Amino acid sequence: MRLLIAIDDTDNLESRGTGFRARTLGARIESSNLGRLRGVTRHQLLVHPEIPYTSHNSALCIDVETESGSLTELQDYCREFLLAEAAPGSDAGLCVANWDDVDDAVIGWGRSAQRQILYLPAAHELASAHGIMLEGLTGERIGAIGALAAAGLRRTGDDGRFVWLRGVRELNGVHRVETLLKKTGIEQVRARTGERPEPGDRVLVDPWPRALLIKNRAVLLVDKSKSADDHEWQLVGRDVIRQY
Repeated sequence: MRLLIAIDDTDNLESRGTGFRARTLGARIESSNLGRLRGVTRHQLLVHPEIPYTSHNSALCIDVETESGSLTELQDYCREFLLAEAAPGSDAGLCVANWDDVDDAVIGWGRSAQRQILYLPAAHELASAHGIMLEGLTGERIGAIGALAAAGLRRTGDDGRFVWLRGVRELNGVHRVETLLKKTGIEQVRARTGERPEPGDRVLVDPWPRALLIKNRAVLLVDKSKSADDHEWQLVGRDVIRQY
């Protein structure tokens, strides 16, 4: 069974961000044998003066494969993790959804959260109608709005960027394209021009590469190297990554 576990608003101005907690939760799920972690993605929501957020108003989604009988145990585990780890003053929200339950209506909620102000009662009504677990756990509980949105946006397969992908954060230096595709969760390497590097081409991956979620694939965007002799390609700049 494939599950989407989404969290939002777990931090404060002094604490580590929600991305850190999402990576930590994903790693603990896997180390506890509750599921196999496929990836963790960040999804940008609307930034607006009437929407309370800590820094960027992004929500995170953990993509997990698990045995069907462990759903309740996994829900309890995630709830207990956030109650223990959410920062003081946060408004943490948790969403646990079966992949197949995240339909067009939930995807529409996610898209709407990038364009307009949404409200908590409507989030709970939508989740209940689709059999999706949605809870606010701390503070004003409004993180549930973004948590549901992150699940919908991840289900599109075409939004956000990976903050965790197997084997990626450990990378440094220069690696061949074929190595990146075989040894990590990266599924495609391509240039912004659409050009596809050859399997034997070398890519400078410092700092660690941030793959994007494009057409249901983990895509690493690269540019032609401008000066070095030991690699043909380099990562696109963070200004490009921040557009996703």
